[in-house]
This record gives sequence, C-alpha cells and structure tokens, in this order.
Amino acid sequence: MKKKKQRRIKKEALTAYLMIAPEMILMLIFIFIPIIYALYISLFDWNALGTKTFAGLDNYSHMLDDATFWGSLFTTVKYAVIYVAAVYILSLAAAVFVNSIRGNRRQQACRVAIYLPNTISTIVAATLWSFLFNSRNGYINRIVELFGGERQLFLGSSSQALICVAVVGIWIAFGYNMIIFLSALKDVPAEYYEAARIDGANAVQRFFKITFPLIKGTSIFILITTLIASFQVFDQIRVMTSGGPAGATEVTVYYIFQLAFEQYRFGYASAIAVALSLIIMVVTVVQMKLLKFK
Repeated sequence: MKKKKQRRIKKEALTAYLMIAPEMILMLIFIFIPIIYALYISLFDWNALGTKTFAGLDNYSHMLDDATFWGSLFTTVKYAVIYVAAVYILSLAAAVFVNSIRGNRRQQACRVAIYLPNTISTIVAATLWSFLFNSRNGYINRIVELFGGERQLFLGSSSQALICVAVVGIWIAFGYNMIIFLSALKDVPAEYYEAARIDGANAVQRFFKITFPLIKGTSIFILITTLIASFQVFDQIRVMTSGGPAGATEVTVYYIFQLAFEQYRFGYASAIAVALSLIIMVVTVVQMKLLKFK
C-alpha cells in the first residue's frame, strides 16, 4: 500500500514537471540565456559584425559619465510616476464601480468594455492615439477648440509629449488591472459590509476600513508589476515620438535601442541593459519592503 502511494506521488510529480517544462524551456531560451549573454557582451566593445574587443568594465565606467543615460533614466522615472499612479487609481476605481453594478449582464458588459483596450496591440494603440493627438487635424484639438480652448502641440511639446505617451500605456493597462482588483473585491466577505452598515459606517468608511486593507496583497502585486512595466516602456515611444521632441520622451529602453540598432554599440547597450535590470530589481525589493510585502 505504501509503495503504491509512493508511485502515485512520483507519477503526479512527474506529470507536474512535464506540464511546466514547456514554460521553463521558453523562459530559459528567451529570458535567462539572453540575460547571461547580455552580461557577457557588456564586457566587450562590439558592433555585432566585427571581432569582439575585451573592454572589461569600461562600458560601465563610461555609463556613469554619460549625461544622456542619466537623462533617459530621469525621464523613465517621470514616466513611471505618472503611469503607476494613474493605472493604480483608475483600475481600483473602475473595479469598485463595476463591483457596485447590480445584475450580472450589466456588470459583465461594463467589465468587457473597460478591458477591451487591453486586447489591442501597443503599436496599433500608439498609431491610433498619434492621430488623436495630432496638433493640426487631431480630434482632441478639435474638441479643445469646440470648448473655446487653444490648440495644443501635444506630441510636439516637450512638456506634454511624455504625458501623451503615458496616456496610451494607461489606456491599455488599467482594464487588465481592473480585472485583478475586481477578483480581489469579490473575495471580500459580504458579512463585513453588512456589519459595518449596521454600525453606521458610510461608503467611504467601508472602503478604507474594510475593502482597502483586505486587498493589500493585490495592491502590492499591481504596484510592482506596473512599476516594472513602466521601466520597460518602448513601443509607443518608438511609434509616437521616437524619443522627441528634444529628447523629452527618450526613456532608457529607447536609448538602449538607439545604441544597439542605430549606432551599433552593442557592448555599451548591453551594459546599460544590465544596469537597468539591476535598478528594476533594487526598486522592486525596496518597494516590497516599504509596502511590507508578506
């Protein structure tokens, strides 16, 4: 009997390993091996065509003196602040709103409508919003003028371009995070709300005393994932601004792209990529500590 149980456990374990094996192989091929190779390339001066010249830590020392790199990192941080805050607030507000709707059909229709932008590719969304933000014939400027406002430059303005780019990312992402928040709200016991109503708590008090503390784990997860995503922004910047105007939207990932595929400085680009990965890792750990992740 004991042997049969052991065989069954081994069979179940083998089945589990076989199920996750394809995912692990893909992660090994497309994530771990490229990371190791990027770390290796960062130690060389290489244009992807000629012979690699060993440079040691020269690429990293040059990075510390590179004003463009620090400027791109500052732009990335600004984008992250806008993106993370907006996605978190909007997705939570949308989840609370959808959860308050009575009737499964109405709630489902509203949930689908909010989630729909997440099904659109970033390239398509960026192209669409580029037309909307067009300073000459864009529909947003027409609406502004309709209400008596002045025509805006949007993507042509160094003060507005980064916000416009962030709008695209927020529009795509907040519906997905709304679904995550909504699933967490569904798990909050209704008895807690009923007891709070009996005690005279209003809607705001119920939210901050019951809902918000009970979805803390979900909040931390969304803050961490959105922060990581914000440091990796590239697609909409490539389509909408190409890092302009005057470098106002040149984030670090776009700077890496320019170094690697426009200037063919693969060694230096890899060094910055490694540094950015470490920065994301450190920021994530600090964020987890500050939010007291358990």
